[in-house]
Amino acid sequence: MSPPVVGVLAVQGDVREHLAVLGAAGLAVRKVRRPSELDGLSGIVLPGGESTTIDKLTRAFDLREPLCALLKAGLPAYGSCAGMILLADRVLGSAPGQQTFGGIDMTVRRNAFGGQIESFEEDLDFVGLAGGRMRAVFIRAPWVEDVGPDVEVLATIRTGAQDQRIVAVRQGNLLATSFHPEITGDHRVHQLFATMVLDHYSAAV
Repeated sequence: MSPPVVGVLAVQGDVREHLAVLGAAGLAVRKVRRPSELDGLSGIVLPGGESTTIDKLTRAFDLREPLCALLKAGLPAYGSCAGMILLADRVLGSAPGQQTFGGIDMTVRRNAFGGQIESFEEDLDFVGLAGGRMRAVFIRAPWVEDVGPDVEVLATIRTGAQDQRIVAVRQGNLLATSFHPEITGDHRVHQLFATMVLDHYSAAV
């Protein structure tokens, strides 16, 4: 049986890194820049980058509507950083007219940790991942303000004496992190997503 094909939305952002990690996980990979490249996908990654730019370009390239339809139909998706924003049903601090694909019942705050100069790294506990804490890289990252009852919180980070901010979530076939595991050498988040894709692929064949 041929491996399932996972696309990486390639209109803007850190596409190459995701392609490399997913390929190493045994998945077939494809850049997605036009609607025809969505055909036959078993999953898709929405990479980090600039969420407003990705939103505008997916609309300009007529990707938005078919991608939203696939996500609504249950296509597994993983969003990192900007991708987390794009999977959110609600966004705080969005640019005028900015849209998301939605799918995860959460409110995300854009650039919550500050600008580029406030980028940082932190060790996190991640629910369901064996092997101990993982190193997370935050670059102009969002955080999750609130989630609905069907959303599983996978990781949080302390930002003050009492504040715990949500930085990783899952709802059904949708996974999102506010950090960038594709650039750390720790591939466990991508392996989790690969398992989600394989489960969905096996159920469909």
